[in-house]
Amino acid sequence: MIPLAGFVAAQPLATFAVLCSALLGLAALSWALIRHLRRSHFFNRREWLWYLCFSFATLLATLSLFLQLADDIGLDRSLGRFDEDLAGELARRLQPGTLRAFALLTHLGDAWTLTALCMVVALLLLRRGERRLAVAWVIALAGNGLLNRALKELFQRSRPLHEHGWTYAEGWSFPSGHSSGSLVAYGMLAWLLMRFTPRAAHLPLMLAAIGLALLVGYSRIVLQVHWFSDVLAGFALGASWLAICITGAELARLRAGPEP
Repeated sequence: MIPLAGFVAAQPLATFAVLCSALLGLAALSWALIRHLRRSHFFNRREWLWYLCFSFATLLATLSLFLQLADDIGLDRSLGRFDEDLAGELARRLQPGTLRAFALLTHLGDAWTLTALCMVVALLLLRRGERRLAVAWVIALAGNGLLNRALKELFQRSRPLHEHGWTYAEGWSFPSGHSSGSLVAYGMLAWLLMRFTPRAAHLPLMLAAIGLALLVGYSRIVLQVHWFSDVLAGFALGASWLAICITGAELARLRAGPEP
């Protein structure tokens, strides 16, 4: 495990670029497949059923990942040892300039940032008369925060030691609230913007949301305020909750019809 941890610590920006490019490419391919199925009228009948199937598949995959991570984070397990190796290598190798940059970028997932974003977007939606969307938006962000806090109390995992002074974090570590919060907030925001923008903008919006969430999650690892597995678990939790919220909002829209 140490050679891989050492490589990531020695090349943090290159590692992020490779991981981000691979995941964004996979997302773009998935988007292209869905667009192809839409053009072939695959989704035309019983649209609600496809939403349920997609949500169930997402929940099954992400919750399975979360449970596997929760079961494999002990120091006597391979993932727990990799967590320790990576945090140790990052503490030894990272330069102050890298830490300073990621300490700024991590604020994109801070609780106060996402709270301010929640309030601004909710007010804008209410001004447009989109009450259902405003409610769905607030439930998504607030619900994720409560769920993350409850899981932290359940697992009570201590954070890595971070003494570099560029950022500070307190409380329990597993799962990462920055990771789940940024995925839910920026993913939900992208979904909202898709409802008011041309179709050509939808893929860039989705990729931008994924990229921002990945950047925030990766910053938590680089800054050593979260273990690697914390961030993966945060993304799994966020994806699960995001799928539930978007599916619920879409099913409510199909059942209720146009906003009165």
